[in-house]
Amino acid sequence: MKREHVETSIRQNVEKSKNRRTGSATFRRIDLSRFRHFDVSTFRRLLVVVGLIAGTASGADPDDSGRKLAFRVGKIVTMDVNDTVVNNAVLLVHDGRIERFESAKDLAVPEGYRVIEAKKLWLVPGLVDAHNHTAGSLMDLNDMVYLSNPGLRTLETITPDNELIKEARSGGVTTVLLIPGSGTNLSGFGTVAKTGGESVDEVVVRSPGSLKIAQAGNPERFWFGVGRSYMNYNTRQTLNKAKDYHESWLAFERGDTSEKPAVDLYYEEFRGLFAHEYPVSVHTQIYQVVMTTIDMLANKLGIKTVLDHSTFDGFKTAPLAIAAGVYTINGPRQYWFDRSQRKMHGNAARWWQAGMHKLGINTDAPVVQEKQLSYQAAMACWYGWKPYDALRGVTRIPAEALMVDDRVGSIEVGKDADFGLWTGDPIDPRSSCELTVVGGKIVYDASVRRRF
Repeated sequence: MKREHVETSIRQNVEKSKNRRTGSATFRRIDLSRFRHFDVSTFRRLLVVVGLIAGTASGADPDDSGRKLAFRVGKIVTMDVNDTVVNNAVLLVHDGRIERFESAKDLAVPEGYRVIEAKKLWLVPGLVDAHNHTAGSLMDLNDMVYLSNPGLRTLETITPDNELIKEARSGGVTTVLLIPGSGTNLSGFGTVAKTGGESVDEVVVRSPGSLKIAQAGNPERFWFGVGRSYMNYNTRQTLNKAKDYHESWLAFERGDTSEKPAVDLYYEEFRGLFAHEYPVSVHTQIYQVVMTTIDMLANKLGIKTVLDHSTFDGFKTAPLAIAAGVYTINGPRQYWFDRSQRKMHGNAARWWQAGMHKLGINTDAPVVQEKQLSYQAAMACWYGWKPYDALRGVTRIPAEALMVDDRVGSIEVGKDADFGLWTGDPIDPRSSCELTVVGGKIVYDASVRRRF
């Protein structure tokens, strides 16, 4: 599949944004080796304490870059397909990836590894939020000139290491999907990004990360008030045209036709959507709207579909969602009062009870603070869900939904070294994240500076 001009554009935009920084001040890198009369490692630690090295304000240790790390912990909860748990364990990190982990009695730490002693803490995969608005500049995420805006991409708005992302790290969140807002029906392309990293190319996992669609609610108020019928028509006709464009190129690339189609940048990035390289993430709620989303996108267009929000009584569509093989990322609202039954329902619990096990949780940050992702999962448990399933719903399930589970979402050899060290079960509101690691680098350390 040839899309060189689009890939080149993405690379150019990444390069232009490569060294963009955010924060209250910008610091130049200092070559500490020039200070011959200082002990460099001691001086670095002093700068960490006073916050003079960029990035250390969030508790990051500048000495971790490129190092081999060994974590001695009380428990590793892997969240792999076998639900492996290792007590009194050692985990080794090398070149930003998980190298090995075993029981401490079976794995001696090799020479050359920096050892982090955390024998009372749980090591848990980095949390993944599939609905986020904090990894970029908020003002750039809603362009309401047109009802369909497929030319918009959140890639250009990425702002690494911003204050809201630092908050995310303090809650053990290591991967987010940054998507456009819901002011229009078809809002643009999102970006899967890490919460650790100083440049755009360092944090971006995949762009496009998803195509954002908003069904009902906010986009119904567009301009003159389009209503659901026109909104559904608009979505359908846009996607059908994009599918026709993709199939015309497929026919040319397979040699079925010698006539080369004209390049249309309006529809070019849709090709990855129909090639199942990334999903569509749909802002949707209320069972009639969720039902339409499943039927139109998953069943008729054959697009890999992720239901975002899925609140109010959306859980009534669970049999349809299960049959269509879609993922449901519920939240941040975790309850719904059914006036016909005079009964309070837990949204996640009702989805789960109906058999929807491709179920995750989101924050819609900054609607709810990113660091409260685990707390949203805890609320879902208060209303009837189960803690271990909820932990899966903020780790492996959203990673699968975003099609990045080959890199994140579980503790497995070869995957990115993204994880948090917690005082206990992350779904227990009494637990706190004491250390966050992204790509093998410590990006948050509560012992250096705790964020509340």
